[in-house]
Amino acid sequence: MADEDWRDVGDAAALAAAPLQEVRIDRTAIALTCRDRTFHAISGVCNHAGGPLGQGTLEGDYVVCPWHNWKFHCQSGVGEPGFEEDRVPAYAVRVVDGRVQIDLASATARHKKPHAPHPLSRPVERVPGPVRLLGISTTGMDIAHPRYSGSDDLLATALAHAGSRGAATQLIRLAELSFRHCEGYYSKSARACTWPCSITQMDPGDQMERVYEGIVHWADIVMVATPIRWGVASSHYFKMVERLNCVQNQLTIRDRVLIKNKVASFIIVGGQDNVQGVAGQMLCFFSELGFLFPQLPYVAHSRGWSAEDMERNVAQVRDSAELHDGARALVDRSLDLAGHLLEGRLDATRERIERGGRKAHLLDVERAER
Repeated sequence: MADEDWRDVGDAAALAAAPLQEVRIDRTAIALTCRDRTFHAISGVCNHAGGPLGQGTLEGDYVVCPWHNWKFHCQSGVGEPGFEEDRVPAYAVRVVDGRVQIDLASATARHKKPHAPHPLSRPVERVPGPVRLLGISTTGMDIAHPRYSGSDDLLATALAHAGSRGAATQLIRLAELSFRHCEGYYSKSARACTWPCSITQMDPGDQMERVYEGIVHWADIVMVATPIRWGVASSHYFKMVERLNCVQNQLTIRDRVLIKNKVASFIIVGGQDNVQGVAGQMLCFFSELGFLFPQLPYVAHSRGWSAEDMERNVAQVRDSAELHDGARALVDRSLDLAGHLLEGRLDATRERIERGGRKAHLLDVERAER
């Protein structure tokens, strides 16, 4: 039997006031629970992504991680029913003279159930082949009863032109996908935002996986088409980009650039104004992901704030040779830039990419650990 190593963690009466709390012994984090004045202790580090179990909640007999809701029995450290193979260390606890003591030497073994890596977590390596253009439609049209969409129409023209130039093409309509909104794991802790997205890992029915696969692993060019809704991009667009936070956050958390040698361009169409505002947000966000832009990176149309005769707006986009020629020209510029990148002529193949601005910096804790 290992030598005992009892450590004092505090006054029992004070500690009994909270059903769950984090206590530390030297550098060891422990999740301490108290029910009916009986104390139990398990490791404060979750098996999944290292979340702080002691800062979570107590549901019945289970400590629930505040990051991604993994559960471990408060006394044994065993995972919830169905996940018993995942276990965190459990410790012996006693109360002596009104003081809570934990025996560090009594820790049981941690066991992580082997989990196959998520397909999205594979290395980002471009498969040889023609230039690949991914079109993403963010319009909110009724899929069951389709009608004309100006942004979709121009995107269809762009994809057809890319195909005529020998590019491989795909189309993703966000309105056809079922995926959850971003649930703000990054706001809990920087490391709680993972790649692949925590939601995608936990929910096999979350179809944002198609967008991640297309943007990170498949496409050389991403062309996003959006209508203007009250001066901003569509709600589907923002739902998507919020879930793309996990791609950008890899820069800060892991110093890992998932987007290299890729081009982004945009189609912006609306019955209302603020084209520049919509384009500015899109350019800013996709630049943060690591995309490059062709010269004149978007084609746009708006008849202005007071143009409420929408039938005329639809007809103008549908029948405008100038707009459809502009979509084809945008494809040409995007293909030309992608070709330069793939041939290495723009020196975009460096393993490490130095980035400017505070958001490009490593977390302070990451810097300190180096």
